[in-house]
Amino acid sequence: MKRLLLPIAFFTSFTVFAQAPDSLAQRDRVFTLGEVLVLGSPLDTANALSFKKIEKFNRTDVSNALNILSGVTLANVGPRNESVVYVRGFDLRQVPVFIDGVPVYVPYDGYVDMGRFTSVDLSQVNVSKGFSSILYGANTMGGAINLVSRKPQQKFELGARAGVFSGEGFRWNVNAGSNLGKYYFQLGLSQLKQNYFPMSKDFTAMPNEDGGERENSYRDDIKFSVKAGFTPNATDEYVVSFSTQHGEKGTPPYTGTDPKIQTRFWQWPKWDKQSLYFVTNTALGTKNKLKTRWYYDTFVNELFSYDDATYSKMTKGYAFQSYYDDYTVGGSAELESHVISKNTLKLGAQYKRDIHRENNLGEPQRTFIDNTLSIGLENTYQIMPTVAVVPGISYNARNSSKAQDYNAGTKEVSDFPSNNNNAVNAQLGIFWDVNPSHTLKGTISRKTRFATIKDRYSYRMGQAIPNPDLSAEVAVNYDLTYTGKFFNKLVVTASAFRSDISNIIQQVDNVQPGRFQLQNAGDALFYGYEANADYHLMKGLNLGVNYTYMRRKNETNPSLYFTNVPDHKIFGFVDYSFLSRVNILASAERNSKRYSTSYGTSAGGYTVVNTKASVKIIKNLQLEGGVNNIFDTNYALVEGFPEAGRNYFVSLSFRNF
Repeated sequence: MKRLLLPIAFFTSFTVFAQAPDSLAQRDRVFTLGEVLVLGSPLDTANALSFKKIEKFNRTDVSNALNILSGVTLANVGPRNESVVYVRGFDLRQVPVFIDGVPVYVPYDGYVDMGRFTSVDLSQVNVSKGFSSILYGANTMGGAINLVSRKPQQKFELGARAGVFSGEGFRWNVNAGSNLGKYYFQLGLSQLKQNYFPMSKDFTAMPNEDGGERENSYRDDIKFSVKAGFTPNATDEYVVSFSTQHGEKGTPPYTGTDPKIQTRFWQWPKWDKQSLYFVTNTALGTKNKLKTRWYYDTFVNELFSYDDATYSKMTKGYAFQSYYDDYTVGGSAELESHVISKNTLKLGAQYKRDIHRENNLGEPQRTFIDNTLSIGLENTYQIMPTVAVVPGISYNARNSSKAQDYNAGTKEVSDFPSNNNNAVNAQLGIFWDVNPSHTLKGTISRKTRFATIKDRYSYRMGQAIPNPDLSAEVAVNYDLTYTGKFFNKLVVTASAFRSDISNIIQQVDNVQPGRFQLQNAGDALFYGYEANADYHLMKGLNLGVNYTYMRRKNETNPSLYFTNVPDHKIFGFVDYSFLSRVNILASAERNSKRYSTSYGTSAGGYTVVNTKASVKIIKNLQLEGGVNNIFDTNYALVEGFPEAGRNYFVSLSFRNF
């Protein structure tokens, strides 16, 4: 809990053209001050998840919850056992994750393991694809993901769940809240633990993995969060929030056939994160308001690399004990003005300071410091009641104020050369409510991503040459989306999208004999389309399906493949309720093959079917259970890292709201 008293600046969440998913289920207990609304119409349900939908599909972590959406691909960084997602082909460095508008990532490489974030304390999850508020700040090259916490609505609210699942796993959580008018409080506590996950019976034994119980696949994640809010009047709000989580996990060993992949014997004794933030909303007269946010976020982890599958010795050259001790401090302020008729003008400025500190056991600690500044202007012009135009422009700058190198031979620490980088983001969106049942939106955006500390300074275990002067990647994103509602039963959303990407950071081989370097050497084209349909067939019976077609072309070097995203993904479900207390849900997902390495190793296509049943025992108390991967499919998101086979769960939940 050290360093928790260092607030130095301001930050705010930004809202543009407030036509976001607005159904009661999606708006239920939403902490609106933490929102970054997904652009679209009130009928657009393709880019948001309510907490009730997440619970219905039994998605216990954020990455698996997001996989329900079209345009989002669940992936796994196999050698690190990190669960991630891709949004229209962009990874989490290019589509950053926010919690109530606060950026969440590892300062060193820009990623975050979304499998460590449980979904039990969220009100909703919003995804912006391509076009997101220009005032988000830097690095929203492909969009943004915002996890919104809960805000109580009643004097006393209590939700709790306890359950067990395959792999000697268990979960429990408690969420309590109270809204007393001018004051409100929210508290959450949860744990998700599993000793292993079961493998498919179709898995063939390989070195370091004999099947049955997946080796070194344990996890244990504990989280505590608390939030207190003060609303002195109808317009102003002041909120302080704190969360802390502790995680432990193993990395299952590689079981594939690629001779270039070295098996790692890794364990993570510590994956800890703490966040403290303060958010305000203050009216300045009747036509202006100021939103501010400051935050302090820490990330501490330990990674141990062992000699072999006994996880007992560290004597070989690849064995080590690695320690990260990172934090981010920063914030921003947004002035919103309605002085000009039919216009909502927003001026925002934000600053953050990333500090990464690392060392292996017995080595001195090295420090890296990046400073990022963003200044942006955005305006929503309501041409007519049904048409809005949203232009925006921002200037982003990043400078490295400290970057230390370590020579293992001389055991000396020296400084890398300092470097600066800047970029301009600009975009335009047009939103048209054709009538109450049909909407159209068209957007174009130029977005960028700065190179991470790892991109610029890592030696990649002696195989690479650092490149401190990497400049920003650039994407020009186009999107056309239609949403329609028919007969009050069928909602359809269809999107066509394209991204032209330049200055891609790619590996250039043999810059020195046997050593590569990351350089701004690539151009690429991402394009595809999405289709979503939700049909209320009859009372108690709902059907849903979505399909994503995604192509990514490396135009500079076609022999290098983009990884982790299939060309085709389809997800569908049948949801049936009867007798006012029983619900049965079945869902299926089909993915085509995907590349796991840039040189062509691939993971095959697969189909997974899940089922779940729930029964309301008495008022507020519900029993549920189900089977995931009911046909015991042997599949992998990354070649050589198989996913769970058939597995079971059962839980008991209570909620008085």
